[in-house]
Order: sequence, then C-alpha cells, then structure tokens
Amino acid sequence: MSTTRRRNTLAALLTATALAVSLGACSSSGSGSSAATTAAAVPSTAAGSTAPGGAASGRAMDDQPFGSACAAVPQDGAGSFAGMAKDPVATAASNNPLLSTLVTAVKQAGLVDTLNSAQNITVFAPTNDAFAKIPKATLDAVLADKDKLTKILTYHVVPQRLAPTALTGAHKTLETDNLTVTGNSPDFTVNSTAKVLCGNVQTANATVYIVDTVLMPAS
Repeated sequence: MSTTRRRNTLAALLTATALAVSLGACSSSGSGSSAATTAAAVPSTAAGSTAPGGAASGRAMDDQPFGSACAAVPQDGAGSFAGMAKDPVATAASNNPLLSTLVTAVKQAGLVDTLNSAQNITVFAPTNDAFAKIPKATLDAVLADKDKLTKILTYHVVPQRLAPTALTGAHKTLETDNLTVTGNSPDFTVNSTAKVLCGNVQTANATVYIVDTVLMPAS
C-alpha cells in the first residue's frame, strides 16, 4: 500500500472515531435532559401532606368556624375569632358587631356573669337581624320583662360544648326545654326555623353558633 493511501485510510478512521464519540455524547446529554424534564413534570408530594379535600384537610375544617356570616367577623382585634377565643362568651359577644342586640338583652336579663362563669356550654346566638324580625313593640316588651327575657335567652344555651359532629339531634337547654338541630355541616337548622350562619366559634368557655332567628321555648 502506498504512503498516500495509508494516510487517507488513517484519516478516515480518525474521522469515524470522532463522529462516534460526538454522537455518544449527544445521546447521553439528551437522555439526561429528557429525564430531568420528565421528573419536573411530575408533581412531588411532601411526606405527610394531603391533597385538598383529603382526610387531613377535612379534619382541619372540623376545627374551624364555618358558614356564610363568618366573613363578617372582624379579621383582628377582640372581635375576631382569635380574640373571642380568649374571652368568656358574654364578653366575647360584646366585641362582635353581629351580636350587639343580643348583648343588650343579656345585660337586661342580668345574665352576663352567669354566662361568663359557666363552663363548657354551647350558645345559639341570634344576630341583630334576627332580633329585627321581631316587631319593635314586642321586642321592647320582652326586653322590659326580665323573667320572660331570661326564659328566652337561657333557651339558647345548652350546658355542654357541642362540636359540629355532635350538633344534630335534640339537646336540653338551661331553660329546660329541648331544642332540635337538623342537617349536616355546614348546613344546620335549629327548630326548623333558625339557620346557622356562622358555627363552631370558640370562646374561652363556650362554643357559639350564630343563628338568623331568635329561638322561642315551647312554653
């Protein structure tokens, strides 16, 4: 074989080897990029996390206030959920703008200390609009009659804390008559007339369910 031919053959071999190495490197790089892209496209789940609507999420919601009127509760200060949790129930209600008429009625009946000193109670708290459903003359007459007012207000109090999971059913009140709750969270109705607007509100000594109608005892 001539010297020129050997040189050409050697050059061809070197070119082929260089091309093979180059293609191998490109293939390896492309594979890594594809794997990284695939991994990035698959969302990771941290240990212990739960997707929205999962069991852990549901349990957390059971511990929180619920209902359409909860949005009207102040975001901070003594009248907020966190603020009310620090005070006994009558004091907490006095800081909530939704319940000013109820607070007036409680004061008129002389029940502030009674409610604040009670332990582990549930209060169905009518909003200002609930009291506004009662004709003014009738409401004024009730507010002026301490015995009747006390009977009505104590009918709104159950002598135990009722979580949302225990709310449905009949419950004996401090007034001694039963009230009955129907429905499921977040849609509860008391005595077939009063809708729970904001429920599971915690105070230092009570669980509060804000309702849209004043409850009346049977007798």
